[in-house]
Amino acid sequence: MNNGSVYLVGAGPGDYKLISIKGLECIKMAQVLVYDRLADSRLLAYARPGTELIYVGKASSSHTMMQQEINQLLVDKARQGKVVVRLKGGDPFVFGRGGEEALELVNAGIPFEVVPGITSAVAVPAYAGIPVTHRGIATAFTVVTGHEDLDKAQSAIKWDKLAQGADTLIFLMGIENLPNITAKLMANGRTADTLAAVIRWGTKPDQEVLVTTLGQAAEEVARRGLKPPAIFIVGEVVGLRDKLAWFDNKPLSGKNILVTRAREQASNLTASLEKLGANCIEAPVIKIIPPDNFAKLDQAIDNLAEYHWLIFTSVNGVSYFFDRLFAAGRDTRTLAKIKVAAIGVQTAVALKNFGVIADVIPAEFRAEGIINVLEDKISSGMKVLIPRAKVARNILPQKLIQMGAVVDVVEAYQTVLGDVDGRVLAEKLMTGEIQLVTFTSSSTVVNLVDLLGATAASLLSTIKVVCIGPITAETCLAHGIKPDIIAEEFTIAGLVKAIGDFYIV
Repeated sequence: MNNGSVYLVGAGPGDYKLISIKGLECIKMAQVLVYDRLADSRLLAYARPGTELIYVGKASSSHTMMQQEINQLLVDKARQGKVVVRLKGGDPFVFGRGGEEALELVNAGIPFEVVPGITSAVAVPAYAGIPVTHRGIATAFTVVTGHEDLDKAQSAIKWDKLAQGADTLIFLMGIENLPNITAKLMANGRTADTLAAVIRWGTKPDQEVLVTTLGQAAEEVARRGLKPPAIFIVGEVVGLRDKLAWFDNKPLSGKNILVTRAREQASNLTASLEKLGANCIEAPVIKIIPPDNFAKLDQAIDNLAEYHWLIFTSVNGVSYFFDRLFAAGRDTRTLAKIKVAAIGVQTAVALKNFGVIADVIPAEFRAEGIINVLEDKISSGMKVLIPRAKVARNILPQKLIQMGAVVDVVEAYQTVLGDVDGRVLAEKLMTGEIQLVTFTSSSTVVNLVDLLGATAASLLSTIKVVCIGPITAETCLAHGIKPDIIAEEFTIAGLVKAIGDFYIV
């Protein structure tokens, strides 16, 4: 068998969006993806189905796999004819041991490519508002390993040259070695009052920055209990953070938010919250699946000419309806003589994507709103079709029937319990890892309560609870959960705005 190939890919410093286009292309074509602890797990979602995922993360004093074993793994997988991607935090050749892996591949005759990544040495200070060079303050910077073995008889670092050899010094992986680093620098001429900073989880939403001095850094880190991964930066450029901090002063910086929406719909909410600085933990407690059978929906589509109104209550209803419409060999021309109503802007947008502009969009994005709008438009005997979820509120069809309409409610899809480990969520809530939870529908409330069990109300009482609207809030109250924030506009944009407004003082 011909050998495969290996790509040594830098994943960047932490924020998964900082990976290069080429790096992302490599992930998408990988047959084997070997990744480490500092590569954001969301990058794994770009791998194609069936990709073999192998975790080889290494933390201080804790190695899933030794470096030589990793080297051999890359060779072995490539010899099986596979396309192998070695995904490494930061840049492969900046203290990433990528050179060692590349040499092993050369010795084995395996073709390889290196895809550089943004190194944390530059990106992490930038996200903390600290430029590593600045006119009139720093004209050079030096990047140093902070992970040197303290038991070595002789240091490989030339401390006498390093201490005053560059305006800015950046130590990677140096937190546990900080007392030794600071002592060596001061013993070789760097003054104790030199500005310094420790930046933990740089470029990620839970970034933490400690501004201190060279003389006080080790003591303050110990007092605050800061742990790896973090970088240590020394130099007067640290003083620029007061004016240039931009990332960790967003309204939701440091907030871990639980997003309970279905996986295929969570991305917009997550992206919007992340723009405000939040760290989103996606736990889709609901999953959208087809109905047990499409018989009633298909029958309704066959008889569309009989209906006067077609009412969509959700984006999912739109999607499943048109899937079945097209499967029946029809298109939007079939709706030419039917009035169409949409509850909510997003539902209307989904319709427009299929070439249909809703005739009615109520100002109030719930069943009560559409009822008020349709009061003078529905006359006795009119036929109305509502394709919706298997389980939903009955107020809309009931009111329409009271108006004299003939209403057919057909199951277009159903929501079921998502693939989420309730024990893991409960632990995150108990340990204070989550500060806020978002509910975008009553079903997200019901399913999260089911996953958490009898302690759900107690666990959620320790965090902020956000609801997309009053109906969802009522469901929370019915389960003993008190909402802290209720969006005034019942949309994802309204939900995000409500959260932002709550935290902006």
